[in-house]
Amino acid sequence: MNSIKEIITQSIETKQRILADEEFLGRIQHAVDLVTVAFKKGNKVLFCGNGGSAADAQHLAAEFSGRFYKNRRALPSDALHCNSSYLTAVANDYSYDVIYSRLVEGMGVKGDVLIGLSTSGNSANIVKAFESARNLEMVTIGFTGMSGGIMKEMSDVIFNVPSSDTPRIQESHIMIGHIICQFVEENIFPG
Repeated sequence: MNSIKEIITQSIETKQRILADEEFLGRIQHAVDLVTVAFKKGNKVLFCGNGGSAADAQHLAAEFSGRFYKNRRALPSDALHCNSSYLTAVANDYSYDVIYSRLVEGMGVKGDVLIGLSTSGNSANIVKAFESARNLEMVTIGFTGMSGGIMKEMSDVIFNVPSSDTPRIQESHIMIGHIICQFVEENIFPG
């Protein structure tokens, strides 16, 4: 029982460090503003991640394209890993490192938002996607762990969760993502 309590305590402590960091909270608001502007201008929000972060990317994309709290029109958002035929073909024919950058090059336009989730901040395929996004003048938002990795310098907004423990980082990523989804939805669909 103590081990269970310890894990829950670690999760709470990670979130408390975020809660106490005014600069971090300001970055959440900044991301809300950037995503709101993108949707209001008719742009889209794309997500990418690997493994559990891919699942989180798909989850958050669905909050925009489906619904969060409100019954409303869909917002243009998708997770880039959902086409398994594309993913396996490009990984086989080119490299796993370019699976996301090629889609960003093919789908992205100036003003779109790319949200990348990588607990290390160093996932090569996400770094390359961010490079492509920046070339297209897209907004880049990175969800990482404590150091931020390579993505820290490539992100217009960085959420470098104050932890080096992958599960605690991912739990905070979902919390931050849900906050962004809630306030963006409220901004676009008031009342």
